[in-house]
Amino acid sequence: MNWLKVVGAVLGALLILASGLLIGRFGIKSNTVPKWAKDIAKDLDEEFIQQFMSEVDNKKIEDNLRVLTIKPHVATTAADEELVQLMLSRWRDPNSGLDEAKEERYNVFLSFPDDKNPNTVRVLSPDGTPQFTAELTEAKLTDDQKDPNILQPFVAFAPNGTVKGKIVYANQGRISDFQHLANSINLTNTIAIVRYGGIGRVNKAINAAAFGVIGVIIYTDPKDINDGKSDPGDTYPNSWYMPPSGVERGSFKENFGDQLTPYYPAKEFTYRIPESEIKGISHIPAQPIGFQDARELICQMDGPPAPDAWQGSLGCAYNIGPGFLQNKYNNSDVQVNVYNQRTIRSSANVMGMIRGAVEPDRYVMYGNHRDSWVHGAIDPSSGTAVMLEITRVLGTKLKNGKWRPRRSIIFGSWGAEEFGLVGSTEFAEEYYSKLRDRTVAYINVDISVFANATLRVQGTPPAQSVVFTATKQVKTPGNSLTVYDNWKNHSNRTSTQHGVIPQIGTLGIGSDYAPFLHYLGITCMDIAYTYDTRVTSARIYPAYHTAFDTFDYASKYIDPGFTSHQTVGRTAGNVLLRLADSLILPLGVRDYVETLENYYTQAMSFQANLNKYNISLEPLKTAINRYKSAAEGLEEKIKNLQNTERRPLEVRMINDQLMLLDRAFINHLAFPDRLYFSHVLWATRTSSVATFPGLADAYQRATESDLREHWDLVHHQLTIAIQAVENAASTLETVTNI
Repeated sequence: MNWLKVVGAVLGALLILASGLLIGRFGIKSNTVPKWAKDIAKDLDEEFIQQFMSEVDNKKIEDNLRVLTIKPHVATTAADEELVQLMLSRWRDPNSGLDEAKEERYNVFLSFPDDKNPNTVRVLSPDGTPQFTAELTEAKLTDDQKDPNILQPFVAFAPNGTVKGKIVYANQGRISDFQHLANSINLTNTIAIVRYGGIGRVNKAINAAAFGVIGVIIYTDPKDINDGKSDPGDTYPNSWYMPPSGVERGSFKENFGDQLTPYYPAKEFTYRIPESEIKGISHIPAQPIGFQDARELICQMDGPPAPDAWQGSLGCAYNIGPGFLQNKYNNSDVQVNVYNQRTIRSSANVMGMIRGAVEPDRYVMYGNHRDSWVHGAIDPSSGTAVMLEITRVLGTKLKNGKWRPRRSIIFGSWGAEEFGLVGSTEFAEEYYSKLRDRTVAYINVDISVFANATLRVQGTPPAQSVVFTATKQVKTPGNSLTVYDNWKNHSNRTSTQHGVIPQIGTLGIGSDYAPFLHYLGITCMDIAYTYDTRVTSARIYPAYHTAFDTFDYASKYIDPGFTSHQTVGRTAGNVLLRLADSLILPLGVRDYVETLENYYTQAMSFQANLNKYNISLEPLKTAINRYKSAAEGLEEKIKNLQNTERRPLEVRMINDQLMLLDRAFINHLAFPDRLYFSHVLWATRTSSVATFPGLADAYQRATESDLREHWDLVHHQLTIAIQAVENAASTLETVTNI
């Protein structure tokens, strides 16, 4: 009787089909769009953005910062773990929390000073008697500095050791600085004192070792951070300037992420390389000191005068050494003792999520690190305070059923950033495929407020349009200008496409955007408020990485009233909502044209020498023109797109093109000797020529050596650049074309 079952099944299917046709013909009115189609086609709600911005509360941000800075919270310490629980409790709040919040833990390689055996810098007489010892701690100037757990000054990952020798002054510790000294001084077995600025911390020691120097002392010169002011009456707590005992801590390594597990998350199961194989660290001891102690050393130094450009603001003429003058410290040596301890500890990222209603598999990420060297009111708690306020406002809307984003939003409170972007890098490694394939953009708000003068944004070109749109809707605290206009007044450039516009800076490796940009190729931006560079020449805010970066400092001198924090919250939140809720992603593809054309113009200075080796830049020009045409074509298509509610797959296709643009510039083989750097346009470079980094550095090396093999590397890097631009153009062209 199986044939009866078959006939019955066929008849049943025909009946269902007929019923569906009848319902479709008579049950649904003509031209009625189903609700699901309307939901899919729903675009950004501008009224919701305005409502969000109105609810960002400066007083709540102030309260957040006060709580976050009660204790010093170095990564993995008990105070850091308390903040992990604070973040979890806020994001799990039943009234204002997110859909999900959890810890992501990694066992990471860190470095700490030995509490029982502090690092020292001393002057020793010929018989070994100590004549001077630099301060072991910073002065306690305010009530919120009295916590006993303040981390003593050090630089993380500086190797242990005791070294002694004649002192020399090496300015900023650049190769050119040491070469200048080496022209007149035998640097073998000397101790170099260098000032912060110019190059990275660890590079000062790496460069020193190459010239025979055996130890390094680092200090912050008042000229570079205090506008020359060094007297106690002119510094904190009487102003925002660094006091004489202030010492800048920091990470002492070139590469970011966990150093023992490159390219893999630092989990229990992960293979760890031997410490001897770590690249980009110093092999000579180094220790930071305050400028009052640096004054005691530098102002007593012997030798020829330092060049005018090397002179600072310690109140004396700087000599280069070696050794001291024939008076107070006659014939004395300087000794550097470092007793740092390297260890593996469990560090937590705290991740929060709001699931998207329409495209839950597309992520907009927003991140800020949690750990600090001491209290960290500005770095990073100003950013955490703003992030908590943004999530409070959005979480309340979410729990009240008044809003759910189109795309999923992922918030990251990263751990161990101060040790070299560790938490964010491990997360990027663990979820490499998922993040690469699904992440729309990453917003970083680390130090949300350096000062209260103007906005500062760094980012890749596609982020420019959404940032400009947001800043035109936010008012500047204290005047009637928009953030956009105030920003343009402080820092601008002339664009060939847009005229005079605010200046957006480029992204290096200074914060947690680095692994997302350089390794994953995600469109990134970093948003902050900062100082007026026409008023101060400070390298960074003066209390940076010192024990003076406290709530008192922030509330008195950085942002009284916390209105700049509020402005950053409104701006970053506006950008976040546009990326999460817009039907078409608000990312601009034509803005890369200016970057590419400028790179090409700079590279043209190479052409005369390239001709000798039959290397032509013409294919690069052709690729850039192809990109320009593809970008203009896609933006015109977006402009003319109509009836999007009937073509959801076309919208998705266009959004994928926009999302994947920065990914097209990724080449994991482009820089084989450099960990994580894969973005062909934004890898750091040593050359001063502002063009494709690989090409610029290869050309510089080839012109210095004039070896055929090095000119072959120039050709190789040019090929990489051309192919990257071609890939980007192909990404923007009609998807069905091959």
